[in-house]
Amino acid sequence: MTKANNFQRIRELNYLQQAVLAAAIIERMLPNYGLFSEATQFGDELALRNALNVCWEKILLPKSKISFEKQIEKVEPNVPELAQFDMFGTYPAIDAATALLGLMHGLMTKDEQEFVSIAKISQATVARYVEFVLESDDIDADNKSVREHPLMQYEIEVLSELIDFVENMGRITADNTKSLKQHALADGQTNIGLAI
Repeated sequence: MTKANNFQRIRELNYLQQAVLAAAIIERMLPNYGLFSEATQFGDELALRNALNVCWEKILLPKSKISFEKQIEKVEPNVPELAQFDMFGTYPAIDAATALLGLMHGLMTKDEQEFVSIAKISQATVARYVEFVLESDDIDADNKSVREHPLMQYEIEVLSELIDFVENMGRITADNTKSLKQHALADGQTNIGLAI
């Protein structure tokens, strides 16, 4: 499955399918934030977790009165500044928070483009991590070596599986979103392969 193909498939999903897929992708990214937060004592992982839970709720109950402005205000102070931390984990933490803010903006403005961007952010996180790993092993991290790396291949495969799952969900209900969440986390690791 080529990369462009996955993004094209996401664009072909309907609004709710895209939203639910984006939330599932963030489920795989959020633990990266938790690991960063634990290591640095920065940020409140719970604020991000609660905001993601609110997004799931909004997807399931579109008429629910949810103030995303308030959620965004709670999440924004928890986005780490790259300059303040000298460790690789800062990048996946920023990406997780950015993706979550994107999901909230997308749900607020009904902008499907935000949902497609979340899949791209996740893939960019993996690409950056693969580059970091290759360079640590003194291997030239060109496009080909990044694209062919097992972790990147796996990210593309997982995204494809999640899209399949969403395509086959039918009406989005509490039960099948729960199954989607379980499916997203079934391998017990984040999008960059860290155990959760």
